[in-house]
Amino acid sequence: MDEVRRRLRLNHYSLRTEQAYTGWIRRFILANGKRHPRELGGAEVERFLSGLAVDGEVAASTQNQALSALLFLYRQVLKIELPWLQQMARAKRPRRLPSVLSRDEVTQLLAMMDGRAWLVASLLYGTGMRLMECLRLRIKDIDFARNEILIRDGKGGKDRHTVLPRALIDPLQREIDRARRLHARDLAEGFGRARLPHALARKYPRAASEPGWQFAFPSARRSRDPIDGCERRHHFDDAVLARSLRQARTRSGIMKPVSAHTLRHSFATHLLEAGYDLRTIQELLGHKDVATTQIYTHVLNRGGHGVLSPLDR
Repeated sequence: MDEVRRRLRLNHYSLRTEQAYTGWIRRFILANGKRHPRELGGAEVERFLSGLAVDGEVAASTQNQALSALLFLYRQVLKIELPWLQQMARAKRPRRLPSVLSRDEVTQLLAMMDGRAWLVASLLYGTGMRLMECLRLRIKDIDFARNEILIRDGKGGKDRHTVLPRALIDPLQREIDRARRLHARDLAEGFGRARLPHALARKYPRAASEPGWQFAFPSARRSRDPIDGCERRHHFDDAVLARSLRQARTRSGIMKPVSAHTLRHSFATHLLEAGYDLRTIQELLGHKDVATTQIYTHVLNRGGHGVLSPLDR
C-alpha cells in the first residue's frame, strides 16, 4: 500500500483520489482472503466487481471507480499487463438530468443560511465553481479590481477564470481579512506555512508563509497534513457546508435534492435562461467539451426542449 500511495503521488493524483483508490485496493485484497494481487487475476476482479453491483447495489460510477483503482494497481504499481485487463468492460452509466433549483428556490435556500456556509454557497451559485475549486481558493486568486476569480489546477489540471459576483465583494473582503488575521496569529505561534503545489515550496522557500498563498476560507483550527505530517491550517470543511445545505433545504421546504453541485447546475441553467451562449457557459464551468454543457438545455424551466405546450397557447 505504501508503493500504491507513492505511485499515486508520483502521478500527481489528488489526495481524495488516493484515499478512494487505496480503499478499493484494500477491499479487493480483503475480499480475496488477503492474497497478494499478483496471485489474483481476471476471475477475481470480475467476481469482486460483480459483488459490488449485485450484493452492494452500488451505482455504475462507483463500480467504475473500483475498476479504475484495480487497473491502476496492476498497470502502474505491479507493472502487469494481462489480457483480461483489456477485456474488462466498464459499467454503463445511466444518463441522468441534473437537479436544478429555480431562482426563487435559490433565494429561499440562501436565506436559511448564514456565516461562512452562506458565503461559500453563494459563491458556488454565483460563479459555477466546483466545491473543491471554491474551498481551495487562495487569497491571491481573487481579483477584486477586475471582478474575477482565477481557478488554478481545476478538473483535468486546467486553469480558468470565472466571474466574481459584485454582491459578494464586501463579505469576501471581510472573510479575507479574517484569513489574514488567522495567518498572522499562526506566524506568531511558529506556524503559518501553507502547502504549495508540486515543487513550488523548494523553488520559492518564502512563498508558503506569504498571505497570498493562504486559503481564502481557512479552517477554524490547525491540523496535521496527511501528506507530510506538518501542522498547518487547512481549508473550510466541506462536511460543514453539506450539513448546512441539508438543514437549509429542510427549513425552506424545498423537495428537490440539494448539494453543492446543485448550485453549479443552477448557475449554468440560469445563465442559459438569461440568453448566454453555450460556449461562454462552457468556459465558465471548465467543461472540456461543449457537449457536456449541452445537458443544461434539457432542464430549462419551459419544458424538455424549451417547447411551449399547446395546452398553454
